[in-house]
Amino acid sequence: MSRVDTTFATMGGRASVRLESEELERDELARHARAIEELFADVEATLTRFRPDSELSRLNADPRPAVPASPLVRQLASAVRWAGTRSGGLVDGTLLEGLEEQGYVTTLAGREPAPLADALAAAPPRRAARPHPARDYARIHVDDEGRVSRRAGVRIDSGGLGKGLAADLAASALSPAIRYAISCGGDLAVGGPGRWPWQIAVTGAHTGAEVHRLHVRSGGIATSGIHARLWQRPDGSYAHHLLDPRTGEPAWTGLVAVTAVAASALEAEVLAKTALLSGPARGRRLLGARGGVLQHDDGRVEVVFGPPVVRLPRPGARAAV
Repeated sequence: MSRVDTTFATMGGRASVRLESEELERDELARHARAIEELFADVEATLTRFRPDSELSRLNADPRPAVPASPLVRQLASAVRWAGTRSGGLVDGTLLEGLEEQGYVTTLAGREPAPLADALAAAPPRRAARPHPARDYARIHVDDEGRVSRRAGVRIDSGGLGKGLAADLAASALSPAIRYAISCGGDLAVGGPGRWPWQIAVTGAHTGAEVHRLHVRSGGIATSGIHARLWQRPDGSYAHHLLDPRTGEPAWTGLVAVTAVAASALEAEVLAKTALLSGPARGRRLLGARGGVLQHDDGRVEVVFGPPVVRLPRPGARAAV
């Protein structure tokens, strides 16, 4: 068995890549790992909002109602529309103005987050987030000429959607002979040949220690939390990057982090955010299809188990008597 492990900085966080194969040599796996690093660099350069020369920034600044876009930007635009629809408006990729008003104007990479306990103690009463009535995400379209259209003044934020897209794109480009675990800033794509599931450690938002371990054969795993991007505003109050679309203010729902499992990293990203923004009761129900982990304000870790695997008898097999 050949194996390659690598980590590198990307999109304001860290990426980690593990590739394994019983057929390919280590040099070939290393070539695939380098290609993933190059892909992530390209996704970051194209989709970052922190560089005025990125394609996403140019799209957001373009006054035309429909703007020619690269395949990657078109994928992001479609993902923003899909995420908004799938989440009932809670995962809204058109809240860039609100994020900037909260103080999230430049990258927070390398900046120590504010203490979670202090932020929770000062936070307002907990309540579930609600969609914005404008639902601008639903007006984003990609036309047959490869142009992205949106309502005048609406800007798109790649956020976690870009990380989920990157992990899925990297996984789809691999040889079928490779077993893989590809993490992009907390959005993880796993799969490939082999009998055994991947063991995915879930880190505690309050403690930083491992609080649970998920077993996933293939698909996506994502964690969405308020603790990693948490800052104090000039007035002394605290803010984070997960906004309530209705109010434009940070959402304080009773959950500080959610880890979700889905068919892809992008789907897991959207599911985790939807569950966190929905609060504990609905978040628990949302994770029931495939399982996951809820981390509460008070430090409680709640594991949600998916449905049991049912093995049906083979056709023609006789029942035991």
